[in-house]
Amino acid sequence: MTVRCYSAMITLGEDFKPALKYKPYLAIYTMVVVAIIWAACFGWMVFLGETDIPQTIVVAIIAVLVICLLFVLLWTVLYYKSVVYHLNATEMTWKRGVWFRKTGIVPYNRITNVDIVQGPVMRLFGISNLKIQTAGYSGGNGSAEIALEGIEEPEPLRALIMDFVRSGSAGVAATGVDVAEKTRAVSGDADIKALLTEVAAIRKLLEERK
Repeated sequence: MTVRCYSAMITLGEDFKPALKYKPYLAIYTMVVVAIIWAACFGWMVFLGETDIPQTIVVAIIAVLVICLLFVLLWTVLYYKSVVYHLNATEMTWKRGVWFRKTGIVPYNRITNVDIVQGPVMRLFGISNLKIQTAGYSGGNGSAEIALEGIEEPEPLRALIMDFVRSGSAGVAATGVDVAEKTRAVSGDADIKALLTEVAAIRKLLEERK
């Protein structure tokens, strides 16, 4: 099965990545955070025009900012390269992380809801995040166990995931009964029907002998 998302094709059983627009968004977002932290720590001394600050310290403070911004750009490239998503007929997996690699597996039968989240900056770039909520997740009620970040057209991907969630072969139905329980129930019904058929055949044989 293949679904078209953000001018690309997502195929079951094949890895896919966030949209390319996610890379500049991530870089800008991270640089803004770094700039705010820098301003809170050092920037006020420069912008307020403190005359008693040695010029070497001012240069060093600005150099720290430049180095941090260059580091952010490098980190953005490496982080985007590390993010990989994967869907198959029974579960979804994700990988991400530059220094500390994280991998997660979420079966469709644990998914309770898929939310589309789009902040104001993400709206400018035309991307969204898919927040996957699961049953029994230790993060608390309403928390997302997994987030598919940087999705340009999230609706087709969301619909694909929810189709698997709703299907009987993919997991929890509206009643909360999983596939194994359903299978055992059907198997039990079949055994009862076979037993009743055998009893009816024996009864008929006894009546014929009379």
